[in-house]
Amino acid sequence: MIPMVNLKAQFADIKDEIEAGIAATIDSCSFILGPNVQAFEKEAADYLGVKHAIGCASGTDALHLALLAHGIGPGDEVITSAFTFIATAEAIKYVGATPVFVDIDPGTFNITPDNIKRAITEKTKAVMPVHLFGQPADLPAIRAICDKHGLKLIEDCAQSFGATVANRQTGSYGDAAGFSFFPSKNLGCFGDGGLVTTSSDEAAAKIKQFRNHGSEVRYYHDVVGYNSRLDELQAVVLRAKLKRIDQYNAARRHAAHLYSKLLADLPLTTPFEDGVGVHVYHQYTLLCERRDEVMKALHDRQISSAIYYPVPLHKQNVFKDDCAGLSLPVTEAVAAECFSLPICSNLADDTVVEIADAIRGVFQA
Repeated sequence: MIPMVNLKAQFADIKDEIEAGIAATIDSCSFILGPNVQAFEKEAADYLGVKHAIGCASGTDALHLALLAHGIGPGDEVITSAFTFIATAEAIKYVGATPVFVDIDPGTFNITPDNIKRAITEKTKAVMPVHLFGQPADLPAIRAICDKHGLKLIEDCAQSFGATVANRQTGSYGDAAGFSFFPSKNLGCFGDGGLVTTSSDEAAAKIKQFRNHGSEVRYYHDVVGYNSRLDELQAVVLRAKLKRIDQYNAARRHAAHLYSKLLADLPLTTPFEDGVGVHVYHQYTLLCERRDEVMKALHDRQISSAIYYPVPLHKQNVFKDDCAGLSLPVTEAVAAECFSLPICSNLADDTVVEIADAIRGVFQA
């Protein structure tokens, strides 16, 4: 079976380094906010070009803490995408705010500056663009809109670690940003993990307080906080992988471009790179009217594929009260035809050729 992500192969390349780091951590018995977490936070901040990078328990928590630290709460609206994993909107609901879903660009699958502008009301307090599948949103334009209207920009970078716009990393444009280290991410750990970035000293202090039970000094609590700390053992894994993230992303881009070359003449739509930013291909996602046939053919050849995301958030039962009567035609059309192929940093060229041949067989039958 060809998996969506070959984590075993990636681990084999760095096994000795990770096992040595884990053994040293166990020997030191420093498990909570220890030296590896602190070192990873510094290394990640340097890589991303931000003043502060704060580890937390998940990407969902990262977005939640970012919103909290910037005062987003009940009665506020946050403009975002309905074509994303539910965590994006969950974080908005956690703080009591309302997600306002806008339509996406049919090529990039990201929300557009024009759609953001049309959705701004007196209740709008923030914009949360999602850099979907590793394709950066138009951050310079979105940043300009936020500045003009006095809105906070909170980036959802769960799928975009290492992606850039105008030679700046995603996560460095916003007032804050949330990253996920779920195992299948471009930079993934061996469980759940997340990171909040900001260049605001005030916001960073609040985030650190919120992630640690509302405490700045042990056993003294000034606010109701959360238990959302990045695990020391996960930081060992992340430090090893962070050294190699550019190599990992380059390998994903190579595989993606080979896919696109091999599939270019078929009646399907390959991923679009708009030139605004550098896509890092967390997913390689196609559009095809014959999606079910293609996915069955792949399954029959023991090749994995997946649909991200079959039901947009504005069509989910949990948001029916917020989204009654809302129509997002591009989002709905994309959700009806999208599917993703295996992609990771260890995907060999001959495997890409095998997958492309299986897809070609559907159209030549």
